[in-house]
Amino acid sequence: MKNQVQLITYVDRLSGGGMCELKALLEGPLKGLFGGAHLLPFFYPIDGSDAGFDPIDHTQVDPRLGDWSDVRALSETVDIMGDVIVNHVSSESPQFKDYAAKGAASAYAGLFLTHASVFPQGATQQELLSIYRPRPGLPFTVTTLATGEKELLWTTFTPQQLDIDVSHPQGQAYLQSILDTFAANGIGMVRLDAVGYAIKKAGTNCFMMPETFDFIAEFAKQARARNIEVLVEVHAYYQRQIEIAAKVDWVYDFALPPLVLHALFFAQSAPLKRWIAMRPNNALTVLDTHDGIGIIDIGADAADRERSPGLVPPQELDALVERIHANSQGQSRQATGAAASNLDLYQVNCTFFDALGGDESAYLAARAIQFFLPGVPQVYYVGLLAGRNDMALLERTRVGRDINRHYYAPGEVQDQLGQDVVQRLCELIRLRNQHPAFAGQFECLESAEHLLSLRWVSKDQWIHLQVDLQARQAKVDMSTPDGGKTSLTL
Repeated sequence: MKNQVQLITYVDRLSGGGMCELKALLEGPLKGLFGGAHLLPFFYPIDGSDAGFDPIDHTQVDPRLGDWSDVRALSETVDIMGDVIVNHVSSESPQFKDYAAKGAASAYAGLFLTHASVFPQGATQQELLSIYRPRPGLPFTVTTLATGEKELLWTTFTPQQLDIDVSHPQGQAYLQSILDTFAANGIGMVRLDAVGYAIKKAGTNCFMMPETFDFIAEFAKQARARNIEVLVEVHAYYQRQIEIAAKVDWVYDFALPPLVLHALFFAQSAPLKRWIAMRPNNALTVLDTHDGIGIIDIGADAADRERSPGLVPPQELDALVERIHANSQGQSRQATGAAASNLDLYQVNCTFFDALGGDESAYLAARAIQFFLPGVPQVYYVGLLAGRNDMALLERTRVGRDINRHYYAPGEVQDQLGQDVVQRLCELIRLRNQHPAFAGQFECLESAEHLLSLRWVSKDQWIHLQVDLQARQAKVDMSTPDGGKTSLTL
């Protein structure tokens, strides 16, 4: 993966069209900003029950966006990352329709995970209650097949997303077909979506177990054989992220967004500095994604809160959430928790810009912190344009995460790019991509509680970020190619 900033985007929601329009955008107004692009699900269809994360056909590009030749053409402009949705398939998929019609006689009967597959002798109440799920209730859906058979299917997320038995030959063949298609069409990196839930085992919580790591390792081995790198996506207690990072190519730094907000809200650098000292460096750094701002990632371990505290105390975590709601004028509250058909109860739905109350100086300071930490930065398309909460879309869909999934028209993108805060962010992105010091050694320097001081050095080239958390301002000092020095105030 290039050591350059990446873009995370839905193809249509940024480009106003398909792959060709996105390519024109990346080669035009956004030229030079991104070394790679994570294309959020572009499979058929992009508008299912979960914004593309429930594809009917994971190996087909939605025709409204183009086809695989368009993906290959885009890969000549930027490196492409795609999602492999390893945990589930759509209830509208041809595989499930065949199974629903034929039952046990279907060639795909082994693809779908059932309650009996994991608990052949039945399950106790305690075993069922111990299953980890980011949704209320148990992860099962009763389905009556055309044959009259009734099955209790495992559905971790929604009844329309049917869990795969990844240990069954049918499950393995399904995932390998996706990898083969990706490898043939210019995708050099994949994100394993919901992989923490992929393995289920009786007597466990069915989340990020040793067997899950074994599955990830085997999948990564198959991906590497096709020259594809693997990113693991897991929201979990921060120690789990450190453990996961030691065993995979790349992980997300999901602790960073709430910690940066905490630092800027309360002018306290200690929790963020503590995380910087221990965080994995093989991380994609993010402030915003297509999902909400994670809270679980810096909180205590739900399995043992006393002995496994979070990166910030519970009362400060509660205050952080309330500050987001206040900064967004209560908009995030309408999109979070039990409101607006939310499925992720541990995330706050809000654009990052609105989480900071639209404070441009604080927003640029947050981005500078993100870009200065070791790893590869990713910038979400709404964040790139300093997007505000889309209350109209939220009202229309009643899906909480849509508050941060705006559909931009082409003219709207141009208007947003003209904003001063966006132009300064683009300047910061280019600096992160081009300054040679970012290929060197990183250091978090000692500083007062209300300050954060980050430095990179590579031979005679250096770059230094100083953030005053109290004033919510950042300044970058750096070397120049001719041996001089220059500064950038954000």
